[in-house]
Amino acid sequence: MSVAGVAVAVLAAGCSGGSTPGQPAGSASSAAQSSAPGKTLPYGGAPKVEHPLPASVLSTHPCDSALTPDQVGSLLGQKRQGTHKDEPSLGSECQWPNEETGALATVLYATKLSDGLSAVYANSKPQATLWRQLPPVQGFPAVAHSTFKQEATVKSFCQVSVGISDQKTIDASVTLGDSQVGKKDPCDVAGIVADMVVTNLKQKAGA
Repeated sequence: MSVAGVAVAVLAAGCSGGSTPGQPAGSASSAAQSSAPGKTLPYGGAPKVEHPLPASVLSTHPCDSALTPDQVGSLLGQKRQGTHKDEPSLGSECQWPNEETGALATVLYATKLSDGLSAVYANSKPQATLWRQLPPVQGFPAVAHSTFKQEATVKSFCQVSVGISDQKTIDASVTLGDSQVGKKDPCDVAGIVADMVVTNLKQKAGA
C-alpha cells in the first residue's frame, strides 16, 4: 500500500460525533519549546542534522506550503482548506480538520525558535508521556512525542518533530478519526504527514 493509501486508511475513516477539531488544542504546539542562548547546537541528547535545509524553506505559511491539496485529500478523505492557528511564541501553524470523522492534521513551522530539536529534547522530553525516537525522515532526525495524559487522547494523538537543521524544526501532528482510535498508531500517521511535509520542503529548496 502506498504512503497516501496508509494515510487514507487511518485518517479518513471514521464516523460523526468525534473529537472536536482543534482539540487537543494547539496540537503541534502542545510541547512548549524555548531557545537557550549561548549553547552549542545540538545539545540535550538531540542528534545533529547532517544535511540541513535552508531556513528559507519555512518562509511561507504551512497552510500554503506544507501539504498539497492532493496530500490533504489523501489524509482526510477530502480536500480541505487549512486554517491558520499560529502560535506567536513558536511559529506558523496550520490545521486541516475533517469534522465528519473527528480527524485532524496539523503542521507547525517553528520559525520563532533557534535551537531546533535540542529544545524539544531539553524541554519536551522531561514532560513527555510519550517519547519515541524515530528513524530519520528522508535523512532528517525525528522524534514522536506527546505530553497528554488522558487515555483517550494518548490513543488518538501524536506529534512528530523533525529537525530540518540544527536550528529549525517542523512539527506534524494528527488526531485520529473516531473509528481508528485503538486500531492505528497515531505516531505512524504523524510520521506519514511529516514525510509529506519534508518532501515538499526539499522540493522548495531544490534538493
